[in-house]
Amino acid sequence: MNNYMNLIGKRARKASQYKIDTKVKNSVLTSYAKMLDENKGLIIKENTKDINYAKKIGLKENLINRLHLNEKKINEIRNSIISIIRFKDPTNHVLEKWKRPNGLNISRVSIPIGVIGVIYESRPNVTSDVAGLCFKSGNAVILRGGSEAINSNRVLSKLFRKALQKNKVDENFVQFIDSKNRKMVDVMLSKMKEYIDVIIPRGGKNLVRKVQELSKIPIIGHLEGICHTYVDKDAELKMANRVVVNAKLRNTSICGATETIILHKNIVKKFSNTILGNLEKNGCKIYGEKTLAKFYKGKIFKATEKDWSTEYLSSTVSVKIVNNLNEAISHINKYGTMHTDSIITKNKKTANQFLKEVKSSIAMHNTSTQFADGGEFGFGGEVGISTNVLPPRGPVGLNQLVSYKYQITSNGKIRN
Repeated sequence: MNNYMNLIGKRARKASQYKIDTKVKNSVLTSYAKMLDENKGLIIKENTKDINYAKKIGLKENLINRLHLNEKKINEIRNSIISIIRFKDPTNHVLEKWKRPNGLNISRVSIPIGVIGVIYESRPNVTSDVAGLCFKSGNAVILRGGSEAINSNRVLSKLFRKALQKNKVDENFVQFIDSKNRKMVDVMLSKMKEYIDVIIPRGGKNLVRKVQELSKIPIIGHLEGICHTYVDKDAELKMANRVVVNAKLRNTSICGATETIILHKNIVKKFSNTILGNLEKNGCKIYGEKTLAKFYKGKIFKATEKDWSTEYLSSTVSVKIVNNLNEAISHINKYGTMHTDSIITKNKKTANQFLKEVKSSIAMHNTSTQFADGGEFGFGGEVGISTNVLPPRGPVGLNQLVSYKYQITSNGKIRN
């Protein structure tokens, strides 16, 4: 096992040292997009094997939905690759430059990170998105998908490697760990620091926690997406209703779904039956405090302390009532995960305070938290969302998958 993983690491490190011209990068991605089109039947056939296996082992329905591929989803994967082609190559750009009184000309220039290891679950589209983004940014990538998606991930990574071969580029820019053995992940995290520069986990809380506990390699990612939508006393009911329902129910299984709705006490009586009633009508289970039951006529389950820190990833939501903006911000900063939090209000001063004081990597005003997505940001997809305090933060797309170096020139200056 160690020999197999070391070989993958060595190949990735060697590949990452090649500097690929932007035209060649785009040619590889164009070839891959075409292969996705030409091999839809094969991809769906392999994905069906994974779906059948997932049902056999009793995988939750929301995870099976993430796993499922059809012609429409394959077109979306292809379109994501095409969008990456259209983006500028993020490497070898002069980010800033200046001249010092001591005669030094200093430039800060973007460079690839090197080798990126990505560990993920369920979603086969991650294989394509991550491979495309890493390659365009000049990085080699080692992919380790979940066992439930091994057939889908295998065929997608093989097609990418064929696209590399077709364009006479080292196929080891993209490598897939073709094994269900979970110990491979342990080796990747604890014994491959020599070969991997950064690890990006994408998946459930247990996976991310394991990566955080075992990894000897720097990590970009987030543990959970406990996102909030705060409806302020100066909110407009029609907008609040539309945004909150979308933020919770558009797609309950993504990390940008709102998990806690916070209501200002002054609008509970007027707003709760409309907003929460619409959620309940659409199959949403509501957890709330005793105070909420005085105003809301629908069914409420008793909220406990645990609910404020629960990522449901389903049609379930907790509802918190607060006295003021500061209390809402305090609740978010205590129970949130620095992912995505939104305020609904017509008051710009209130909105500005919220945007400044919540610790979220993505703070929003009058916007659904479901927009927490690299594609929606115009990043051409993402390898994940980072809630780290250090950069990168938020959606990690093409321009976030680079580092930088300082390049210094002079006319033979020496230091006194």
